[in-house]
Amino acid sequence: MSDPNPCLECGICCTHFRISFYWAEADDAPGGFVPAHMTEKLNHHMSCMKGSNQLPRRCSALEGEVGKAVSCSIYENRPTPCREFPVFFDDGTPNPKCDELRALIGLPPIEPLGFPRAA
Repeated sequence: MSDPNPCLECGICCTHFRISFYWAEADDAPGGFVPAHMTEKLNHHMSCMKGSNQLPRRCSALEGEVGKAVSCSIYENRPTPCREFPVFFDDGTPNPKCDELRALIGLPPIEPLGFPRAA
């Protein structure tokens, strides 16, 4: 059995960071994949996910209640920063930034991969 995805109970990163990326990742550019209607222009080269450029932040693609149950409505078409933010590093250790953000909403640290989870 695989470990459950800790992101599905958290989502705090989607309310903490401005999610900015190269404008051509949006689907109104040839080869783009991020739904353009969910983005806003930052400058000639960069866009960001709507909702992530002002306070309070909340990415327009985030669904559900942070700290309880969340999902990304465009997971298969999410921008590069979301794809590249690791919950776990290659050796299975959790990203300390995840644990830092999780603590802000009262969630416990993430267990390293390969270790049994506490019941």
